[in-house]
Amino acid sequence: MRSMDFKMERPGLLTEGQEVSVTEGLLPGSYYYTIDPSLAMSGNYKLRDRLKSRKGRVSRVEETARGFYVTVEFQED
Repeated sequence: MRSMDFKMERPGLLTEGQEVSVTEGLLPGSYYYTIDPSLAMSGNYKLRDRLKSRKGRVSRVEETARGFYVTVEFQED
């Protein structure tokens, strides 16, 4: 099981337990992930940390002083 954090700009877009799919984006030297359809975005990850699965389940939605954060758990082989 692998957990990843995503930044969400508005409340109420995702709920705990919801199944989500992600799209992988490529930058020079790193990858980033977006919860479809553009609901939240991850930080940047190096090639060695590339996500193997494209579907996961929201395990936590949290509001902080810096905004809304979503934790998604992915089943990786």
